Amino acid sequence: MNWETIIGLEVHVQLATQTKAFCRCRNIYGDPPNTHICPVCIGLPGALPVANRRMIELAAQLAVALGATVHETSIWSRKNYFYPDLPKGYQISQFDKPLAIGGRLPIRQPDGGLKTIGITRLHLEEDAGKSFHGEGLDAAYSLMDFNRCGVPLVEIVSQPDLRSPEEAVSYLKALHQLVVWLGVCDGNMEQGSLRCDANVSVRPIGEPQFRTRTEIKNVNSFKFVKQALEFEAQRHIAVYDGGGTIHQETRLYDSTRGETFSMRSKEEAHDYRYFPEPDLPPLVLDRELIVVGFSEQ
Repeated sequence: MNWETIIGLEVHVQLATQTKAFCRCRNIYGDPPNTHICPVCIGLPGALPVANRRMIELAAQLAVALGATVHETSIWSRKNYFYPDLPKGYQISQFDKPLAIGGRLPIRQPDGGLKTIGITRLHLEEDAGKSFHGEGLDAAYSLMDFNRCGVPLVEIVSQPDLRSPEEAVSYLKALHQLVVWLGVCDGNMEQGSLRCDANVSVRPIGEPQFRTRTEIKNVNSFKFVKQALEFEAQRHIAVYDGGGTIHQETRLYDSTRGETFSMRSKEEAHDYRYFPEPDLPPLVLDRELIVVGFSEQ
């Protein structure tokens, strides 16, 4: 049986602001752990967030460049989940009313032709902290650096229009080139400034419906995206050929072994218990700001 690979990417882009998304802590990489934190970004009781204007301008610039429809009014939401590097227990994000929807990005195919990849949505959110786990499988501790908590992100969700790992890399490279050229992100993938979650499934050629997908979380290089997608697509095919079933889940890529492994079952929207962020008013943009241009502050 001949199989077709279906790929969609969720790309997280750290925005090149001087301060974090909802507080005045510095947005800088590489300083000593836990030196750029405050009651707002580590979620102490009573601390109130204030949205960073420059974050919104940069995200809107990117949305316009992608041909997306920028909403004059969008809503901040709380995305609730527990993880040690998320001290608030929730992430300020956008859900049912994001900053922008639609859009497209042309990519160069391996044969030299052009293909247009659709964009589903573009929304703003804050980053989580970073975990450092003890060495070895029996390590009894993990360390947390909260400097990255609250760093502004824009998430760009593609349509499932990509049909090979090579196309996925072309899309990621085109997006990387765009955000760097616009100046909305430094594009340093080794530092996590641009990273992606890759969703992949396979289906027999000619079959119209999509099959169960899996997500490969936090891949931060073009090479590893290609390798992870190749492995995961072949894993799906082997499972189907053996009469098995693919379960929707989130997986991680081990670049040393060249394999993916299960991280957790894939959450759905209701698992995050989204609700409007009570400490932030709706985000209302001036139409002239969207159409005419943006300040340089």
